[in-house]
Order: sequence, then C-alpha cells, then structure tokens
Amino acid sequence: MEDNYFKKSLAIIILVLLMVLSFFLLKPLLLSIVTGFILAFIFSPVYNWLYKIIKSKNISSFIICIFLIAIIIIPLWLFTPMLINESIKLYRASQQLDIVTPLKAIFPSLFSSQEFSQQVGSITYSFITKAANSLMNYLSGIVLNFPTIMMEILVIFFTLFYALRDKDKIVNYISTLLPFSKEVEKKMFDSAKDITFSVLYGYVVIGIVQGLIQGAGFFIFGVPNAFILFIIAILFGIFPIVGPAFLGIPVAIFLILSGNPLAAWGVLLCTLIASMSDHFIRPFIVSRRTNLHPAIVLIAMIGGFLLLGILGFILGPLIIAYLIIIIEVYKTKSAPTFFVKENPNR
Repeated sequence: MEDNYFKKSLAIIILVLLMVLSFFLLKPLLLSIVTGFILAFIFSPVYNWLYKIIKSKNISSFIICIFLIAIIIIPLWLFTPMLINESIKLYRASQQLDIVTPLKAIFPSLFSSQEFSQQVGSITYSFITKAANSLMNYLSGIVLNFPTIMMEILVIFFTLFYALRDKDKIVNYISTLLPFSKEVEKKMFDSAKDITFSVLYGYVVIGIVQGLIQGAGFFIFGVPNAFILFIIAILFGIFPIVGPAFLGIPVAIFLILSGNPLAAWGVLLCTLIASMSDHFIRPFIVSRRTNLHPAIVLIAMIGGFLLLGILGFILGPLIIAYLIIIIEVYKTKSAPTFFVKENPNR
C-alpha cells in the first residue's frame, strides 16, 4: 500500500516538474504558437475549400502558409523602414508642436489663465513626446531583433501548417484530456467555437476593414504620417465602443487648424463610411453567432495588451470568454445570460 502511494506521489512530482520545465522551455515561443493556432482558426474555411478541390491535406496547408508568408513577410520587409522613417518625422514634429495656441482659439475662456495654459501645454507636450519616442524605439527594435522575429515567424507558420492539417486529431486529443462529460464537452466546444469566431471576425476582421477604409482616406487626402495613422486606425477599429471616429475627428480638427478644410471633410467622410461599414458587414459575419458583451471585450483587450502586447488584443477576450463559457456550462441556476449574448433566431 505504502509502495503504491510512494510510486503515485513520485509520478505526480515528476509530471509536475516536467510540466514546469516544459512551460519555461516553451515560454519564449508561446505567443508564436498561439498565433499559429489563431491563424489556423481564421483560415480553416479556406483550408476546407482547398481540401475539397485538391484532396491533399499537406498541399492545402502549404498553399495557405505560402499565401500568408507573401502577405505578411513581404509587407513587413517593405514597410518597416517606412514606418521607422515616419516615426522619426513624427518624433521631430512633436518637438515643435504647439497645442496650446489652437486650444486657446477654440476655448478662449478656459485658457484665459496663463498658468493653466502652460500646465496643459507641458502635460500634453510631455505625453505626445513620450508616445512618439516609444513608437520610434519600438519600430527600431524590430530591425535590431530581426533574427529573433524571423525565428518566431517560422514557429508561427510551422504551427499553422500542422494545426490546419491535423485539426481534427488535435480537437479529439484535447477532448480526451478534459475531465467533462460528452454533453458538457460538446456544449463547451460549440460555445468556444462561436465566441472565437465572433471575437476574431466580429472585432478583428471588421476592425481591419474599417482601418483600411479610414487609412485610404488618410492617403488620398495627403494627411501627414498617413501610414502610422493607418496602423492606429486598424487598432481603433478593432476596439469595441471606440471605433474610427476617435481617430478621424481629431485628425480632421488638426487639418482644419492647419488650413486644409477640404482634406478634413474628406477624412470625416471616410471615417463615416468606415463607421457605417460595421452595420453592413457584421450581420453577414456574426449575426447568428454567440456574442461576448462589448464591455467585456474592451476591458479584456486592454488587459491583454498590457500583459501580452499587440497579440493581447485577441488573446485577452478569448481567455475571458473561455472562463465565462466554463462558468455558464456549470452554473446550476437558470438565469439570464448577461456577459454572453446568444442570437434568439439561431
């Protein structure tokens, strides 16, 4: 009896030690691995379509990987120097920026006090300078860490290839590890699939579309530092509640103050089109899917960004969503669902 207890205890200790060592071993690559699985989920419909035509899992996965390499690596190679150059220009412009004079013209009574104007100008100048400096350092770090980034990208596509090819086997293997009944497992997988679909397509993909529309306006109407603003527009589009207006309106005000009202009206028009596109695109993508409450998505995106960086915009909502799924599956009382909203027509 004691011998069996000792063997079980030793087996558990060895298992825990191996899990801890494996975690630290994979920790530098965890975000790359997760990114590969996220891309596999996004492009799973394309893979299914290709597989029906080609009848080869390896070739179908390989085609998708080559396609993504073309649309990710090539732009990264071409546009990184441009982004660095624009970030340097933005930093230099922030050194000469006068934010107080336009504010005095708009709000003369509020900025009548010279001391108050100096404080606002000092705080605003410090914030803008630090933000521009951080952006410039971050983009410069991409060049300095380019070999490491390339290895991470290699892991992403390696994971993507096998996640697409062996997705059914991976799902079956995960289901064998879960300590739940078949009914609970099915409910969890269905809910997880729907919410993952809603987060990735309902916020990320639609946000990218909105950023593309608004970014096109920045380029068409000659807005300074249009490329950096285009990237920011995508991030603002992804954020729920925030949206394109939070960037478009300040840019339009800046253009008006700079004596370019035509460009300002053009940017506002593109911002309006980008905002309206959400109402036309979303019903076709996620209308029949389970949706996560926008407030939860917003908080999770901010928390995910602070913890994990850019990828946290996606992982944050997913982590919270899966926690809510487990809570919803196991709650015993019949109560209306607040955080997860299911479509009544489904």
